[in-house]
Amino acid sequence: MQPGLEGPSQAELEEWNTQLREIGEQYQALMQDLLEKNAPDAAADSIQADIRDAFQAATESLMRNPQLLWETQARLVQDQFQLWQQGWRALAGESVEPLVTPAKGDRRFKDEAWHSDPYYQAIMQQYLLFAHAVDELVDDLDGLPEQQKRNLAFYSRQMVNAMAPTNFITTNPEVMRRTLETRGQNLVDGLERLRKDLANSADGLNVTMTDRSAFEVGKNIAVTPGHVIYENELIQLIQYAPSTETVFKTPLLVVPPWINKYYILDLREDNSFVKWLVDQGHTVFLISWRNPGPEQRDLTWADYMQMGPIEAMGAIEQATGEKSINLLSYCIGGTLAATTLAYLTSTRRGRKVKSVTYMATLQDFRDPGELGVLLSEPVLEGIEAKMEQDGYLDGRSMAYTFNLLRENDLFWSFYVSNYLKGETPAAFDLLYWNTDGTNLPAGTHGWYLRHMYLENRLVEPGGIELDGVKIDLRKISTPSYFVSTREDHIAKWNSTYYGALLPKGPATFVLGGSGHIAGIVNPPHKDKYGYWTNDELPDDHEAWLAGAEYHEGSWWPHWQAWMTDNGYADPQKMVPARQPGDGELPLLEEAPGRYVKTTIPEVLGEVADTTKG
Repeated sequence: MQPGLEGPSQAELEEWNTQLREIGEQYQALMQDLLEKNAPDAAADSIQADIRDAFQAATESLMRNPQLLWETQARLVQDQFQLWQQGWRALAGESVEPLVTPAKGDRRFKDEAWHSDPYYQAIMQQYLLFAHAVDELVDDLDGLPEQQKRNLAFYSRQMVNAMAPTNFITTNPEVMRRTLETRGQNLVDGLERLRKDLANSADGLNVTMTDRSAFEVGKNIAVTPGHVIYENELIQLIQYAPSTETVFKTPLLVVPPWINKYYILDLREDNSFVKWLVDQGHTVFLISWRNPGPEQRDLTWADYMQMGPIEAMGAIEQATGEKSINLLSYCIGGTLAATTLAYLTSTRRGRKVKSVTYMATLQDFRDPGELGVLLSEPVLEGIEAKMEQDGYLDGRSMAYTFNLLRENDLFWSFYVSNYLKGETPAAFDLLYWNTDGTNLPAGTHGWYLRHMYLENRLVEPGGIELDGVKIDLRKISTPSYFVSTREDHIAKWNSTYYGALLPKGPATFVLGGSGHIAGIVNPPHKDKYGYWTNDELPDDHEAWLAGAEYHEGSWWPHWQAWMTDNGYADPQKMVPARQPGDGELPLLEEAPGRYVKTTIPEVLGEVADTTKG
């Protein structure tokens, strides 16, 4: 043995053997957990069948055009030969330019070893060449219906990204260094975390994204002062305490989504939209939705309308004496607000709402984005069968689905850091909210997916019927403010825009920067993202953008100016600040109330560790 190259000591060998035994034990336990959890599931079976159909269609297309497959393979072989030549030149000490580099924003290959070590650089380039070849092949396939081609692109992307070398121990330089440094303890810790996450998942795997023990609702998030003043089976209505001496006469009712929880609008004082609204002089009321379980299986969209916004409006009148409100809504809460306004219009009660704001809201579902891949007729039938059996859709399944829409950022990056590196996730309020899910009642969610996403019936006059009333969004005369975000992958702006063309009342459309969350929850003091405005509403969304003017900063002050300039929140009609409990309704409990604190395991009676990463 050469000097300086002594082998590992006996103690080091024994330590490695101990770690290997622990890894083996953890792995065996994990496999047992997987076998026990992998029960038949109609929803999962329907998705698997859809995947098979998509790849079968691709195979048949290639059989009709074998030249395409041959050309793709020939290009890949040629690229691989060039890569092999470059590898030898690099090993000989020659400086060579990489044949292919990661796309801008691809953070998987940020470690220096991917670019300086010939071994890892070759692995990275080999993978990227393969990924590009698959993308080109799918894009060039002929004879496939548009929907099936989109499905194929989504499924193939998921498989290609799952095969990335960053996701495996021996082909990830960061993981290899970590494993050598800790003598495998990272893998032991990672397998333990994987078992915990699997226990806290429904369908799929919900990877822990943040240190959940760092947050508590009502303690360091959702802390804007207020009280619950009304509740029923489905909602608690919060009235927030004023922070100004006078307030606008017309109260503001916030209708958040019930997919996830309302406090995305009230995370911390630094980024709380609720706090900002209160500080502008609004008397803010907000609906906190119940986290439903099997007992709420028969709740319908009409129930959400009646027990949600409509009963809240009645409670606000009792609390303030005001018969009119302004309405502000977000995501699916906005879709509910639109149907509620159409219902009130048809029943001659629309005058109670002076203005309505829709944030990242779909009304025209012409392009649901990649969510549409998972909502074809066969897949939807599987989801409906699963909900019919359980009485609800487990919110953890929904979270897993949303994460796969941006799989590298929202799934695989955490998979690598948690399970391969063995790291504890950092504390991040937004990601805490993202993992604090809600269930969805079968009677509501199946109807919503079929009537709106699949059939797009909300845009049809009389296409939706609620409590015996056929509604028509085109009859709504309430002035409306639509704000969407340019990079939204959930409510794509090229669909949300067309909602602004539906009502007969005056409509304003604003396009913010960034995505579904960051572009909406964008406090002015951070001066980020910017937004576009255009006084015209042409028939085409691209024409709107071509004529739009860009503004720096947050859209929030623009919305406030729209409210005050048009008199929906009239600065000339201010009243003394209203304290919760001043009206006819008693104070039930302090905000944020108990509904928002209920977790999915509590609803379903599960015993699971949801606090540790």
